[in-house]
Amino acid sequence: MSPRHLRRFLAAGTGLAAAAVLAGCAPEPSPEVAVRTFLLDWQAGAYEGAARQTDGDIEEVATALEQARSQLDIAGLRFALGHIEREGDTATAEFDAQADLGIGDPVWHYTGRMTLQRGGTGWQIRWAPSVIHPELGEDERLAVSYDVPDRGQIYDRNAAPLVGSSQVTAFGVIPSQLEDLEQGVGELAELLDEDPDPLIDRVRSAPPEEFQPLVLVRTRDADASVVRQAARIPGADTAELRMQLNPTFARGVVGEVAGTAEHNVSSRVAGNYQAGDTVGLTGLQNVFQQRLAGTATTEVVTLDAAGEQTGVLQSWPGVESGSLTTTLDTTVQEAAEASLEVLPGNGHLVALDSRTGEVLAAASAPDATDNDGAFTAEYRPGDAFMVVSAAAALQSGTAADAPVPCEQQVEIGDRLFTNPTNNALWEPDLALDFTHTCTTAFAGLGEQVGADALETAAADFGIGGDWRLSVPTYNGEFTTPGSEGDTAAAMVGRDGVTVSPLSMALVAGGVADGSWHPPRLAADDDRQGEQPGTERELDPAVVEQLRAMMRSSVEEGTPGANIGVVPVHGKAASVEQQIDGADTAVQWFVGYQGPLAFAVVAEVDPAMEWDQYAVVTMASFLQTLPPSYVDEMGESGQVGQEDPVDGQDASAVEPDAETTPR
Repeated sequence: MSPRHLRRFLAAGTGLAAAAVLAGCAPEPSPEVAVRTFLLDWQAGAYEGAARQTDGDIEEVATALEQARSQLDIAGLRFALGHIEREGDTATAEFDAQADLGIGDPVWHYTGRMTLQRGGTGWQIRWAPSVIHPELGEDERLAVSYDVPDRGQIYDRNAAPLVGSSQVTAFGVIPSQLEDLEQGVGELAELLDEDPDPLIDRVRSAPPEEFQPLVLVRTRDADASVVRQAARIPGADTAELRMQLNPTFARGVVGEVAGTAEHNVSSRVAGNYQAGDTVGLTGLQNVFQQRLAGTATTEVVTLDAAGEQTGVLQSWPGVESGSLTTTLDTTVQEAAEASLEVLPGNGHLVALDSRTGEVLAAASAPDATDNDGAFTAEYRPGDAFMVVSAAAALQSGTAADAPVPCEQQVEIGDRLFTNPTNNALWEPDLALDFTHTCTTAFAGLGEQVGADALETAAADFGIGGDWRLSVPTYNGEFTTPGSEGDTAAAMVGRDGVTVSPLSMALVAGGVADGSWHPPRLAADDDRQGEQPGTERELDPAVVEQLRAMMRSSVEEGTPGANIGVVPVHGKAASVEQQIDGADTAVQWFVGYQGPLAFAVVAEVDPAMEWDQYAVVTMASFLQTLPPSYVDEMGESGQVGQEDPVDGQDASAVEPDAETTPR
């Protein structure tokens, strides 16, 4: 039994019990007995029994009562007897009606009236359609009308749309042309591999002459043979629509939209939806579903024999759909997505404004609506974590020019550490060890720095913090080391610490700005579900030395990352971990250029790890950006934002004007 049918059974059964008690209270035949019996039988679906309490043709009255219920697809019907006024052999009775229009629909309350005449057989109700509802006239029927608002748009920071218009094939029916409603809709549901119950529910209460879209399928995915088969079902039809469904940028962040029947939405998304609605399945489309979709205006209407609307009996105003503004910048996003095309496999790139934490781009490869790895993927940071462990060392009193030996290989506790180049350095200091990624040096510093200082530095850079975006994120995790070997492994990101691309971009942003800022994705007035976390001002002396180390790391250690006029600061690294059961080399580049902070991750076959895919991707990203982008970003307080006109951009005020997003 479907949830809607179960609800109908429970509602009708509860009302029936209450009405039966009332009917048993009548001491003698009277107008009240006739009215109660009529309402009791109508409520219980005993239509012929109800009809016998009227002076009309039993078959015609029973049919009218049954049709009234089916025309509204009522899930539950309850009546309460009101005032009865008797004058001689005539009487007037009122009753309160509660018609539950079904899951996701309102409950319709109205006051009904009927007149009665006493004759030789007792009291009878004078039959007329107005008994069903006072405003229902001859040759009129009831229906439920829905006016669904168009889905709202998601914009980047410059009011450039992030969701494109798609051609959609709507499979549906014209109810009046169905030879048999349940059979026709059932055949269409079977053809489309859908549950027929919600489709039948929608059709029952719909205006009979209007096309009712039931299943939405992107036209590119619509099988031509299925379209032809649907056309052969009497009463079934298709219509071509354009709807805002497909993200044009940041697919994993913006998310996927589908019709409720498409992709079995009812089993994947909580809420009461009807066939033909649009529902966000992932990303921002899911989180801001209520705002972006709005709600339909629902009306109970009367229709004449031709199906034309003659009146509105009750209206429940819906909520207009709204738009959503994000911090994303399509210029940066497009460059990020293009740069990932050089990767041999999976990868991610996150870019943000280091001064605010505002996410400017979040790209993933493969580029798919269900790939949100830029925010959620869990990786070991490897030697990219040296940015954090160097901060811990500096904070603990180790100077950048302090001698720190760099052996080719070293054993600490039960752990063996080897430099990625298999080389040692001659009389290096901490800064030189950082520049040339001396794993053994940083591992050897673990005991001197200590687990507590390392944990404090990780927290200062937001790893494992309580910040939250409106969409899912992985904030990273730092596990307090329990031994000398564990501390050494944590110092070089081999164990005890996991991060996401987003969390490492925030680390780079902290060095760039001098303060760690929690991330932001939605505009200030749209920050549903976001938890800002606590900003942390970093030690200025430590930050200054970290900046020098990260610049030296680019100039001497990773010259391929030295792109553009504005200096690039960063750290490249590679670490092996198991991903989906396979040994994988996770390559990193974490850094910043001016106020633009970023983190790149590339998943590479270990046999190919000597090719610096993360570095090449980062370089491609910066080269693809407009040459003046970072300069303009550094000159302005906020990157790329336009002055709104009454809360909207110029393209919203002048829809025909051509808009070129930054």
